[in-house]
Amino acid sequence: MRKPVQLLLVTSLYGCVAAAPRPDAGDQRVNPIPISLALEEIITSGVRQHLPDPASAKFGTMLAGERTLDGRQEIVVCGTVSAKASPGVHGDKPFIAKVYPEAASSFELVAMGDEAEAARLQIGGSCRAAGLPTLDTDTKTHL
Repeated sequence: MRKPVQLLLVTSLYGCVAAAPRPDAGDQRVNPIPISLALEEIITSGVRQHLPDPASAKFGTMLAGERTLDGRQEIVVCGTVSAKASPGVHGDKPFIAKVYPEAASSFELVAMGDEAEAARLQIGGSCRAAGLPTLDTDTKTHL
């Protein structure tokens, strides 16, 4: 009896040490919703504000879902954007953002990755945890 308990304890502690922090710590899944033209405009203009060359932005797959967290309605959006990072260099970046419909549809960019695998994995994990798996982070292709 003692060995299984010790094994479970060690396994649970290992999981705590190995877990990476996530940008979206809500731990609450969303209810998927379609992205309307108005919501798409809020998302694309919000993300463009964080790019060095906003005019070069080309958006890939985006998924959205809504939830209420701490009494506040929010729409969580996961997607990718390809934009010039520097002259001649185009990069595909995953992002996670929130839109708050009750606050005049205010936009918050939670995280935007770069070409680094760690950033892709972190954002991909947050999106999967919310129920919005837009990226296969191992192969860097859209699902």
